[in-house]
Amino acid sequence: MTLAPGRFDYAPITERPIIKWPDNARVAFWVAPNMEFFEYLPESRPTQPDIPHYSRMDYGNRAGFWRMLEVLNNNKVRACCCLNLEILDHFPEIKDAMVANDWDYMAHGLYNSRPIYGYTEEQERAYWQDFITHLQEMTGKRLKGRLGGGAGYTVRTDDLMAEAGCLYHTSWIIDDQPWPINVRGGQKFIYVPYTGQTNDAGMLAWNREADYFLQMIKDQFDTLYREGADNGRVMCLSLHPHNIGRPNAAKYLDQALRYILGHDGVWNTTADDIAEHYIANYYDEVSSWITERKAQV
Repeated sequence: MTLAPGRFDYAPITERPIIKWPDNARVAFWVAPNMEFFEYLPESRPTQPDIPHYSRMDYGNRAGFWRMLEVLNNNKVRACCCLNLEILDHFPEIKDAMVANDWDYMAHGLYNSRPIYGYTEEQERAYWQDFITHLQEMTGKRLKGRLGGGAGYTVRTDDLMAEAGCLYHTSWIIDDQPWPINVRGGQKFIYVPYTGQTNDAGMLAWNREADYFLQMIKDQFDTLYREGADNGRVMCLSLHPHNIGRPNAAKYLDQALRYILGHDGVWNTTADDIAEHYIANYYDEVSSWITERKAQV
């Protein structure tokens, strides 16, 4: 039986073909800073400023980003950020710093305060072309993936991403391995594991502090590292400069990265590189395996 939305097929992770990461790594580890900008007066409430929320988010761009960047650089982590496109125009210093450190970029909307839920197909197609073109012009990088977040989705988003030449969508949060996503054009398109668990957004939502978050990161990594000895796993660490860049939090990010990268068998990488490796080496094998498995049911 196919379950809605029909974007991907089900298979227990314990029964799948074996995937291996470069140098036989157990875990592909990537870091996803959410580089966001919330408008002072969003289109949805043009006369109602939310000053505390706006200010908290802007702290990340004024101070938190730079503290987070120092920790990432000290640990030789090249990030793949979830990018509100207008960050590149509003904060050229941040853009220059990301470019200088060779970051990769996922689409994360124009602003986090402008969702695309109401877009027609042609509007969304134009949205993708604009994002791809502007990102290339400003950073020299080709857009390959996306995290929806505050930008929202439509039922056509995956189809139009694949049509535009993108490779992956992280928003589904369905698995600890990459997995094929079905798109109407038949392009090779996948899910790359993102995270709702090792995500510092929860520090505020759960009223927890960064030392608690550090222990969560260690526990998550330990399990994936053990399982990855048999079949490769992906671990994502999702960050927000206004959270992890706080003076009381940044040192715990440093400790987490030192812990993870202190293990052998960890591929320190980006979502772009994970997608390309999986598509080049495992997409066809896994897709054939899925087809054969469905035929036996």
